[in-house]
Amino acid sequence: MASLGDSNTVYSSVKDYYGKVLESSKDLKTSACTAGSAPHPIIRQIIGKVPRAVNDKFYGCGNPIPLGIEGKDVLDLGSGSGRDCYVAAALVGREGSVTGVDMTDEQLKTARENVDEFGKTLGYAPKLRFVTGYIEMLDAAGIAPASVDVCISNCVINLSPNKRLVLEGVHRALRAGGELYFSDVYADRQLPESVRTHDVLLGECIGGALYTGEFEQMAVDIGFARPRVLSVDHIAINDRELQQLVGDAKFFSITYRLFKPQKPSADGGVFTAKYLGTIEGHTDKYELDVDHVFETGTPVRVDPGTASILSSSWLARYFAVDVAQTTGDLGSAAKTTATESLLDRAYQAAAASCGTSDS
Repeated sequence: MASLGDSNTVYSSVKDYYGKVLESSKDLKTSACTAGSAPHPIIRQIIGKVPRAVNDKFYGCGNPIPLGIEGKDVLDLGSGSGRDCYVAAALVGREGSVTGVDMTDEQLKTARENVDEFGKTLGYAPKLRFVTGYIEMLDAAGIAPASVDVCISNCVINLSPNKRLVLEGVHRALRAGGELYFSDVYADRQLPESVRTHDVLLGECIGGALYTGEFEQMAVDIGFARPRVLSVDHIAINDRELQQLVGDAKFFSITYRLFKPQKPSADGGVFTAKYLGTIEGHTDKYELDVDHVFETGTPVRVDPGTASILSSSWLARYFAVDVAQTTGDLGSAAKTTATESLLDRAYQAAAASCGTSDS
């Protein structure tokens, strides 16, 4: 992915927008940085305990924080005021750690100065730190190779002038079996230069939106397993001037899951996976992605790629994966829904809710 113009220009524009232009989420001109469905009740409860100063400066487009990460080492790309880091710190507990990386001094100040207060709320001092750095240069920010179990990011990678460098750095930082679990903004087509270099559209996460097909191929080329879609929401652009600039392009908040394989997927064979129901908050079922929802205790036929993830990633302790002895009662393995189809469904649902049609 070529850079979006000069990197320093993009960095300067983003720093200014998030550090000086935006005072709170009320100043946003699109729903891109506040889109996404409601978070899980457990996460909502934790958010309620996060210091107000941190919550007020939160700009995210989804809920990219998985449950079941007790004791894990978590990295947040573009952590901003730190809200998602604070939530993750509560989920990983005393034994886990959370590191936030951001380049904006104003946001980092807010994140750092509220850690002690949050520790009093938790009843212990969390292993929570915030470092100054660029998400394209994680090594320079002090993030060691193979030191991260779960990397999260909320509406930030689109702001980068070089997405490939970001994904390559994350792949290097993840341990084998680790995951990049993140929400970001995507477009249903390639965007013109006038959109990609517009200061407000860049700051609002629209200008840097990647075309979904381009992103998915990039992830696979770098070494991630096939990207998995967990949720898709259409993004509304409320400002009339900005609407005219983007034309017919449609934008979406997508939560993706990118796993770093610990072992290659088997070329063939029939596998079953059974969710054990042991993740707090997901006792009845677990949704790996839009095509794979596992009811507790029920064996389900899965493809070799899914079997590899569930048996060798950080999720392995929550699943039992076996070679199927019979397929008579299990049906066929789930087929992957095309991303384009998911975008169309999300757009039609948004149009219907607004009483409009795609005409």
